[in-house]
Amino acid sequence: MVLGMMISGLTAAGSAKPIVTKAPYGKTADGAAVEIYTLRNSAGSEARIITYGGTVVSLKVPDREGKFGEVVLGLGSLADYESQKFFLGSLIGRYANRIAKGKFTLGGKTYALATNNGENHLHGGVRGFDRVVWRATGFVDRGRANLKLTYISKDGEEGYPGTLNVEVTYSLTEANELKVAYQAASDKDTICNLTQHSYFNLRGSGDILDHELMINADKFTPTDSGSIPTGELRSVKGTPFDFLTPTAIGKRISDDNEQLKFGNGYDHNWVLNKKGKELSLAAKLSDPVSGRVMEVWTTEPGLQFYSGNFLEGPFAHRSGLCLEAQVFPDSPNREDFPPAVLKKGGVYNQTTIYKFGTINGKK
Repeated sequence: MVLGMMISGLTAAGSAKPIVTKAPYGKTADGAAVEIYTLRNSAGSEARIITYGGTVVSLKVPDREGKFGEVVLGLGSLADYESQKFFLGSLIGRYANRIAKGKFTLGGKTYALATNNGENHLHGGVRGFDRVVWRATGFVDRGRANLKLTYISKDGEEGYPGTLNVEVTYSLTEANELKVAYQAASDKDTICNLTQHSYFNLRGSGDILDHELMINADKFTPTDSGSIPTGELRSVKGTPFDFLTPTAIGKRISDDNEQLKFGNGYDHNWVLNKKGKELSLAAKLSDPVSGRVMEVWTTEPGLQFYSGNFLEGPFAHRSGLCLEAQVFPDSPNREDFPPAVLKKGGVYNQTTIYKFGTINGKK
């Protein structure tokens, strides 16, 4: 593919400045033009994002030897992204995760959404934010390479009330952080819960079972067989869901545990240890082979850990994992869960940061 147009910064070899470039990425099946933006910091870390779904198609960061390599799962073409069913690398909305039976009540009115996950609604429906083309602006500001994406979700789209104006900005910092800042406003009361759905593999190949994971959560939300929370906030102590200390993902994933059987592995929401909307450490993932480490910082109350249990086709089983910052699944139907209501005139704000580093020393 032709490199395309430089938005700002320097492109000369050895440049000490961050850059943003863009290039054509083809057209969707219905003829919409899609672009790919490349964000690069001065150290050489790189994120590539397409305007279809606001999808991260590539993210390269250094290992302990300083060698840059891929840390997210990606596909080869726009057609592949249009046909895939894994929400691979995309922005998710208007409501991330599941809503029981595709229904919720707001302001005394019951709204019916698409049931695209058994009898439940998942990740915004049949045509969620992962399947639309976003408007994009690339720019460099305060030493960061940025991509601002905007989308207008019309009143009634996928069954949701209100016209929702959404803005998401990806920023690649000099500290090897991929920051995702979300903002949204609606002309009617609605629900809003946005997230990012990249599949991470810090080694770049193989499965993720020997990746070590820490999740800063004393509790998780157990589910029924359809992955809808029961309403209980269950302690992780003494269960395979205890990741308070770094633990290999594969260590207990095959335990004789009803919750693991429901999801064919991990596909649950953890209740993060925090008081409010402060930006705090939610999880830490490390790969002992490459030495890469990723911290997840977020303002959100919950973190969905999905261990890639149903990956297939071009991807091997459990070859990537998701760490999705969010409010809890089915929050619109649970008064005791963190609220997902966005009032008319209010502003939805969410920030999640994926911060990359390395383990000191060689193994």
